Amino acid sequence: MTVLAQDFWRCAVQPYAYQRHELVEPDWRRLPGWRDVTRDEWESAQWQRAHCVKNINQLRTVYGDLITADFYDDLALDQANQATMSMLVPPQMINTMVPTGEITDKTLRADPIRRYMLPVASDRLTDFPSHPHASRDSLHEHDMWVAEGLTHRYPTKVLAELLSTCPQYCGHCTRMDLVGNNTPSVTKLRLALKPVDRYDAMINYLKGQPGVRDVVVSGGDVANVPWPQLETFLMRLLAIDTIRDIRLATKALAGLPQHWLQPTVVEGLERVARTAARRGVNLAIHTHVNHAQSLTPLVAKAAHTALEVGVRDVRNQGVLMRGVNATAADLLDLCFALQGEAGILPYYFYMCDMIPNAEHWRVAVWQAQQLQHDIMGYLPGYATPRIVCDVPFVGKRWVHMVTEYDRERGITYWTKNYRTSIEDSSMDLDRTYPYYDPIDTLPASGIAKWRAETQLPLVAYAG
Repeated sequence: MTVLAQDFWRCAVQPYAYQRHELVEPDWRRLPGWRDVTRDEWESAQWQRAHCVKNINQLRTVYGDLITADFYDDLALDQANQATMSMLVPPQMINTMVPTGEITDKTLRADPIRRYMLPVASDRLTDFPSHPHASRDSLHEHDMWVAEGLTHRYPTKVLAELLSTCPQYCGHCTRMDLVGNNTPSVTKLRLALKPVDRYDAMINYLKGQPGVRDVVVSGGDVANVPWPQLETFLMRLLAIDTIRDIRLATKALAGLPQHWLQPTVVEGLERVARTAARRGVNLAIHTHVNHAQSLTPLVAKAAHTALEVGVRDVRNQGVLMRGVNATAADLLDLCFALQGEAGILPYYFYMCDMIPNAEHWRVAVWQAQQLQHDIMGYLPGYATPRIVCDVPFVGKRWVHMVTEYDRERGITYWTKNYRTSIEDSSMDLDRTYPYYDPIDTLPASGIAKWRAETQLPLVAYAG
């Protein structure tokens, strides 16, 4: 390195300054309700599940007098009127909210994990809280069910929703129409078949579809499937010769890592991984981490354990959200922690889907494009995530693949190169499909046009 180059790297100010941060498990005993919880209890999956926060009274017990009635009233107002997901937060996730410093109303309100795990009414937009084109099943997954819970959307890939529950309920859940309990604003759909019959129907369909090579096993969350049932289903998938990729989708790797560290689960995962390796099938775990605060030594241990027993990859699919991670620094901090400290590969950041009451989280396509630009060049190429837009009837597209963009009205137009299972050969592949930016991100003239064009309700969404 020349003297000039040395001087440059010594003096240059970069838009992002990398600093390694070792993972730390926040001390749960700083919270009044968990002051006497032992390490053995904390690291027990059973204890974590038994002490999930499901209502405001339980949250009060955790925080004691650290949080005032103003916050709880704000939370109650949201739960009663706009929340599309009921409250279910494992202690592991609550413990990563305000991990350092004083816990107050102000710090809790500002916390990125709180903003999507415990949304409050004052978070939401009062004008256009839902986009006029928002819908419960925004990706039309149910329209593409070929068996109950089995979505055949892409030519070579399917999504298997084994159940409709998770260990935690995220406020921005794209499957809010099916997953979780009813809320005052949304009456959920229900799976009708018994699990054994649903799994049989899925397997039978896949046996007759040699063009399908990739199965995403999801829900809900596979961590809520009793392990013997999940292992049996995975072994049946592995017995289908045409299946070459299996991906297990679980938020619990970060929200409840204790589950993936249970001996019965680890031993079972190793059996599945060995069978997959013998068959030449790529077995991966896809998790959902949205902010570096969620990454702790227990999360890293769960990820490394999965890799040690033979899972080929552990990858992260985050969601891009305002107030949570929609800055280059937040995304880079998260990706360096994922890749460097936890052994988790940054894979995708999805733009938040167009579901009801989600406009305060969503970003515009141009903002996502700028973020993709701003994170390039810092991470290794293989660990640089793609920011994607999941366009209804189209599927995942890199945010720079837009065909046309009406910036005034916030409408992008996209094309695709295949037909879904609900389109026949007469469907023109040259057509374009629209996607919509949040209205509050538009110029004044664009907002005025939406006001003039729509008579849809601006506030409440009736499910």
